[in-house]
Amino acid sequence: MANIAFLGTGLLGGAFAEAAAKRGDAVTAWNRSAQKVAALAQFGVKAAGTPADAVRGATRVHVVLKDDAVVDAVLVSALPGLSADAIIVDHTTTLPALTTARAARLAAQGIAYLHCPVFMGPAAARNAQGSMMVAGPRALFERMQTALAAMTTRLEFMGERTDLAAINKLFGNAMIIGVSAVMADILTMAQANQVDPQDAIKLLGLLDLNAMVAGRGVNMAKGNFAASFELDMARKDVRLMLETAGARPLAALPAIAVRMDQLIAAGHGAKDASVLGIDAVSRP
Repeated sequence: MANIAFLGTGLLGGAFAEAAAKRGDAVTAWNRSAQKVAALAQFGVKAAGTPADAVRGATRVHVVLKDDAVVDAVLVSALPGLSADAIIVDHTTTLPALTTARAARLAAQGIAYLHCPVFMGPAAARNAQGSMMVAGPRALFERMQTALAAMTTRLEFMGERTDLAAINKLFGNAMIIGVSAVMADILTMAQANQVDPQDAIKLLGLLDLNAMVAGRGVNMAKGNFAASFELDMARKDVRLMLETAGARPLAALPAIAVRMDQLIAAGHGAKDASVLGIDAVSRP
C-alpha cells in the first residue's frame, strides 16, 4: 500500500483518486471545491484542507489541474508539506515551454518530477484504461513504472526531454478536436439534406482512418505530395460540401477552403491534397 496524494479532483483527478483507493492505496486529496473531495470519501479518500496538508507524508503526488498557472500556484502551496523523497506526477495538459521551465525549476530544488499527460476520460481512469505518456529522467520513470502502469492500459516513455509528453499530448488533442470539428460539419450537411445523423456517422465506419495516418500522414511528414487525390479536385469537393451545407454554420470546412485556395494560387493544385501540410515540413 502506498501513501499518495491527489491535487485536483475534477472529473479525471477524482476518477484517478477513486481508482487508487480501490486498489488499496492510502489516498489524500485536495481540491479548490471541497465538495468534490468529499464525494470521494465513500471510497476511502481522505480530504485535506490545503495542498500542503494533502501531500504531507505522501511518497507520490499526482497533479490533475486546469492549466499551467494553476499547477504553478498549487505546487507553491504544496511544497511546504512535501516530503524529501516524494515524486510529483503531473497529468495536467500544459504548454511545452512552461513544462520545461517547471521541470527545471523543481529539479533545481531537488524535487523529483515527471510529466505524465493521458488520453483517457473519467471512466477509463476508473478502470485503468487508455494511454499515459511520460517525460522526464529515465531512472525516475523506471522507479515509477509499475505504479504508473497500474493506472493505464498503455504506458509510453517519451524520453528525457521534459516537454515531449506535453507536445505529444497536444498532437493527440489536435487530432481529437479536428476530427470532432469535421464530424460536426458532416452532421451539418446531413441536417441540410434530411439524412439521419446516425446514418451519416455510420458511413464513416467505411473509412480506415488508421490507414490514412499510416499512408497519407507518413507521406506528409516526409514531404511527399505525389498526387493520389489532387488538391484541385479536393477543393472542388470542398466547394460541393459548402454548397451542400448552405447557410448553416460550419466548424472546419470554410477554413480548409481558404487554405486550399492559398496553396492553389501558389501553384500546388496538381499535388496531393495532403499538400495542406507543406509549410510544416518545408526545409530551408
